[in-house]
Amino acid sequence: MKITANNPSRKSWLKVEIASDFPIQNIPFGVFLTKEDVITIGTRIGEYAIDLAALHQLNYFEGIPLTDDIFMQNTLNDFISDGRTTWRLVRNRIADIFDEENPKLKENKKHRDKVIFNLSDVEVLLPVDIGDYTDFYSSKEHATNVGTMFRDPENALFPNWSHLPVGYHGRSSSIVVSGTKLRRPKGQTLLPGETQPVFGPSRLVDFELETAFITTDANKFGKSIDINEAEDFIFGMVIFNDWSARDIQKWEYVPLGPFLAKSFASTISPWIVTLDALEPFRVAGPKQNPEPLPYLQLEGNHSFNINLQAAIKPKKQTETIVSNSNFKYMYWSMAQQLTHQTSNGCNVRSGDMYGSGTISGPTKDSYGSMLELTWRGENPIKMSDGTERKFINDGDTVILRGFCENDKVRIGFGECKGRIRKAK
Repeated sequence: MKITANNPSRKSWLKVEIASDFPIQNIPFGVFLTKEDVITIGTRIGEYAIDLAALHQLNYFEGIPLTDDIFMQNTLNDFISDGRTTWRLVRNRIADIFDEENPKLKENKKHRDKVIFNLSDVEVLLPVDIGDYTDFYSSKEHATNVGTMFRDPENALFPNWSHLPVGYHGRSSSIVVSGTKLRRPKGQTLLPGETQPVFGPSRLVDFELETAFITTDANKFGKSIDINEAEDFIFGMVIFNDWSARDIQKWEYVPLGPFLAKSFASTISPWIVTLDALEPFRVAGPKQNPEPLPYLQLEGNHSFNINLQAAIKPKKQTETIVSNSNFKYMYWSMAQQLTHQTSNGCNVRSGDMYGSGTISGPTKDSYGSMLELTWRGENPIKMSDGTERKFINDGDTVILRGFCENDKVRIGFGECKGRIRKAK
């Protein structure tokens, strides 16, 4: 089925700024709360939130096999379960409804008042009920930097890293939507020169510049997903900040890995951008050496040219951009990650989420965490207000952004932001 929603020549009758992340070619999916305390599934065009439940009730999705209440949910899980054909049909239809040449909704004020909201008049919510969450470690530059810091630079990568997408199962209950304020976590740390740990607030809170993808129901328990079919089960992507407490992590992670240092909070952007919308921005990933085992071998372009940015905004000050990276640097693709996840028969469900792991590029200004940007705090970064940062201070807001752009269209994710407050 053709993706007609991606037509770069299409324009909307809704006003959309040239630099907007959300032109009519994007049509992401999310969940929002109206002023009338109604939760609905929607999409976004420019600075407008579109109520898909209202559109459905008004019969604008006629001919598409949808249940009556598919968009009257608190999450996107049921819609995601309907599969790729339905996602594409709905996205194509939304593009047609808001095309400047289509007068049906444009000239019906009564319908418009029920369907269209100013973004400032709604509250965006967590878009999916995340049942399971895996965080990968798939940026070669990031893994090399961390290995160089804490181990022998000549053996920065563990022997398994170039053979499989390393990952761990994370805590899904503390994944929150952009804008949620966070408390500095407390935990055990071992201070330099000491032999006994202490309990208290983390001194080394860090951000991690990541993306994440959301899956549909993909396989039954005990079955695997073929590498060539993996992308069919990926609904879309979000920007992801997998916050870390580096001092807690350093003390607790041996021998089983990340625990309290990661589970205190992870933040995602509210609008899920579909793989269909990202289709024009496909690129080849890095050359993989050694060649992966047969079940992970993949031909063609399975990465995306997504510009990524991280900024820190001290309280009542302007932001300072600290990193500019790109998703295309990812060594292991999303298809390889999902295939490996299910290779042992692990079943994947609608709404499950998979973090990319910190995405770092080849240059110092493209590193995806303060741990790398300041090289363990040895090289502080100066903020716009003249203060310096080794890690994240109380009152700081971290803002992550991502967008794709060519000479015809820009497709973005909006902001993924969170502010660190003082520990209780």
